[in-house]
Amino acid sequence: MYPAELVKPMREELTRIGFQELFTTEDVTNALEKSGTTLVVVNSVCGCAAANARPGVYFSLENPKTPDHLVTVFAGVDAESTLAARNRMVPFPPSSPSIALFKDGELVHMVERHHIEGRPAELIAENLKAAYDDHC
Repeated sequence: MYPAELVKPMREELTRIGFQELFTTEDVTNALEKSGTTLVVVNSVCGCAAANARPGVYFSLENPKTPDHLVTVFAGVDAESTLAARNRMVPFPPSSPSIALFKDGELVHMVERHHIEGRPAELIAENLKAAYDDHC
């Protein structure tokens, strides 16, 4: 587990743009049972989360179509909610960071760590925007 003061700024990169943090299994269940589309970001302290994933998510929201709900769990910090979110992302193996789009509780698009690592934020944003255009 990482200290709260270390992850606070990393959490705030998403919460200040409208993401709701999920801390429990119940939080994840409630978030994914909402109708419409829900973007789930599995946040992380790694460099590819800072340089690629979080900025890519931010840029992706500059699109005419966006998810109805924005939520996040923090790998290595919020163990219960991260496990619950990852269980909903099967058959994809656990990875962090990762980004999943759900529609009416069903997984419709997945961006795994290997799609994030080494790719510019703009490319990640374009991938997400295409998913929003298809599903939102």
